[in-house]
Amino acid sequence: MIPVEDFFNPPERAGAQISPDGTRIAYLAPWRNRLNIWVQDLAGDAEPRCVTADETRSVHIFSWTHDSRWLLYMQDNGGDEHWHVYRVDPDDPDGSAVDLTPFPRARASFELLKTRPGKAVVQHNARNPELVDAFELDIATGELTLLAENPGTVIAWISGPSGDLFTNTLTADGDIEIAQWVSGTQSLRTIRVYPGRDYPLGIYPLAVSPDGTGIWLGSYQGSDRLRLARLDVGTGEETIVDSHPEYDLGAQIMLPSPFILSTQTGDLIGARYYGERQVIHALDEDFAEVLTALTGLSDGDLAGISCDDSGQRWVVSFSHDRDPHATYFYDRVTGESRLLFRPYPHLDPAALAPMTPVTVTSRDGLDLHGYLTLPVGVPPENLPMVLLVHGGPWARDIWTYQPEVQLLANRGYMVLQINFRGSTGYGTAFTQAAIGELAGKMHDDLIDSVDWAVKQGYADRDRVAIFGGSYGGYAALVGVTFTPDVFAAAIDYVGISSLPNFMRTLPDVGRRFLANNWHLYAGDPSDPEQEADLLARSPITRVDQIRAPLLVVQGANDSRVVQAESDNMVAALRARGVEVEYMVKEDEGHGFLNPDNSIDMYRAVERFLAAHL
Repeated sequence: MIPVEDFFNPPERAGAQISPDGTRIAYLAPWRNRLNIWVQDLAGDAEPRCVTADETRSVHIFSWTHDSRWLLYMQDNGGDEHWHVYRVDPDDPDGSAVDLTPFPRARASFELLKTRPGKAVVQHNARNPELVDAFELDIATGELTLLAENPGTVIAWISGPSGDLFTNTLTADGDIEIAQWVSGTQSLRTIRVYPGRDYPLGIYPLAVSPDGTGIWLGSYQGSDRLRLARLDVGTGEETIVDSHPEYDLGAQIMLPSPFILSTQTGDLIGARYYGERQVIHALDEDFAEVLTALTGLSDGDLAGISCDDSGQRWVVSFSHDRDPHATYFYDRVTGESRLLFRPYPHLDPAALAPMTPVTVTSRDGLDLHGYLTLPVGVPPENLPMVLLVHGGPWARDIWTYQPEVQLLANRGYMVLQINFRGSTGYGTAFTQAAIGELAGKMHDDLIDSVDWAVKQGYADRDRVAIFGGSYGGYAALVGVTFTPDVFAAAIDYVGISSLPNFMRTLPDVGRRFLANNWHLYAGDPSDPEQEADLLARSPITRVDQIRAPLLVVQGANDSRVVQAESDNMVAALRARGVEVEYMVKEDEGHGFLNPDNSIDMYRAVERFLAAHL
């Protein structure tokens, strides 16, 4: 057996980005068992240097500035998602990081401006916890200058190449309005309005063309599939730029951006689509040549991409089911390529389990796409099974390495991941088939998937567990309350137990913008009739139905699914005298980040499943 630590210890290296001047690489590597930013010269002649010193929480989001002078990164406090933007000097490893947004309990983000060296656009909600304003940041001095004060409708600000601001706003009717900020009048000029119900999380991503006259986005106009479109800033006319005959543009927030932009010009040179695997369309002849060379480096799916300002030197990583994020260097002038590192060199891909795409037909005729992972070296018959449910629910599972999947397969469990209705990436009709179906047809899809695995002979009907995080945690609780005879055990990881309480305790900055997601799909708890329906779909009101063993895992600083969601469920069960295992980590939020906590959790998962399956 592969030790739990081998799956959940930090990677030796990860997330490499080449500096714009092509001389150095920044990457993440452990320092005091937390990921920090390290810098090394491109040739690898000098010793790498650690340039950040966070010993409490790993760094994950960072970027070179366009002049290669600084590194900017984001960090929160113990998973509370009150993100701050920090600056660090890669030439001064002994220097301290500078907090550029030192506002208590504010959430900040940054976007670098290619045509304005030394500047960035920062968004934060220090003025009003429910609204983000936009500022220009002088990176060297840290000075913030107000660009736009949120009028109350802006979900997010998008920067144009010259510093112009565009917005993704919510109208009074719940539709999505793309608008331009007119700084002279401090007002918004509408460019185009899109049906809000097509975009449960708003329109993502949006990118402004280098000349500022167009906005690239994913559009459902005239199609059930999400296609790449260009929106004319002046006229509001939309033109389809590219599409795939079967797949949606890959516009899921947790995946690499579907837009591949030229480092030199800012032009859109490639687009990502996802089906069973990723497909990239080159939109530029020059990039088509590079893409052919890059994709030849690995049999995985191209993930992280960075190149220098000359377009000569590239550093890329690959998603893979059994060889996670192997990272390569490629020089397009010399043709040289080399493996820079494997983040987990101790893991042998041959010992890990392949993910196989599968399709299950739901009881009402929908095709449900997903992935089956079978343990290596074991006959695929009558196995104990874990149904692993993704979060969101406006997200999807993809073909990629997941440590929890590999741990479970290594322990002899088959793992089934199904993109149930409501998942994104399969067209608007499939996503919207989930409206009003929480604890209804969304759950039926999961039960139908279990039935499929049993009928195929893979799974033992009496040894099936359900495991999920966030929405997946809610699905796990629904599994043992609404269908108590199906699952032999359940694991709820930062999951929702009461839909009304969950919506009322969401972060301030997101609560105004629920019209097209939670309020549309589940209901609005401010309406008594809808609140009653929400409670009827909430596991907390059906704890008397639970007969299966339950493991509950929670981060104390979770701002999305607050600890009360888990506390209340555990208290209700214990009041009935039901045994429930409960793990709370005081320094975690919505999902564990620190490796010691992840190792503790998955040791508990391993013990729990061994005892009950």
